[in-house]
Amino acid sequence: MPIPQKNKRYTYADYLTLPEDERWEIIDGVPFMQAAPSWQHQAVSLELSRQFANYLQGKPCRVFTAPFDLRISSAHEPDEQTTNVIQPDLVVICNDRGLKGTGYHGVPELIIEISSPSTSRKDKVLKFNIYEAAGVKEYWILEPEGKFVSVFTLQENKRYGRPETYTEQDKAPVTVFPGLTIDLARVFASI
Repeated sequence: MPIPQKNKRYTYADYLTLPEDERWEIIDGVPFMQAAPSWQHQAVSLELSRQFANYLQGKPCRVFTAPFDLRISSAHEPDEQTTNVIQPDLVVICNDRGLKGTGYHGVPELIIEISSPSTSRKDKVLKFNIYEAAGVKEYWILEPEGKFVSVFTLQENKRYGRPETYTEQDKAPVTVFPGLTIDLARVFASI
């Protein structure tokens, strides 16, 4: 993509024209180039996805990891006109109808972002607001440097409540899947 144009709202149609060897996200119509994740990020992602995949085996839901094009649209917005094309680190989807091409068009049950100093603002403000407005039931922000995770659960008022916070010594319950807990000692031991 040439240098992003100021005052232009980019869409999924624009995203599809980007070079395949570059990683981009579009958040509220603004493109963001992504750097390759660190090895620590990859190790945490692998252990998280392993624990979710083991639990979900034989169940109707699936876990996907980045790169994965999550398209979250405003009401009645066609897929090609979506102005939010996000690369969450981990996504759990229970409705296969939205799966197509390189990702998913719709609202997942759960999203996890593995935050770093360079992505913290996007994860805690921009993506948080998009996920909350879309109705993502559970949103985790995992911070490898501090070895803790903040878990936001959508409340009856369609807002995320105060987060539950867990450290490397905890087993974090997954609200959308009663009976599933994520062993954070194993997650953080990988780094």
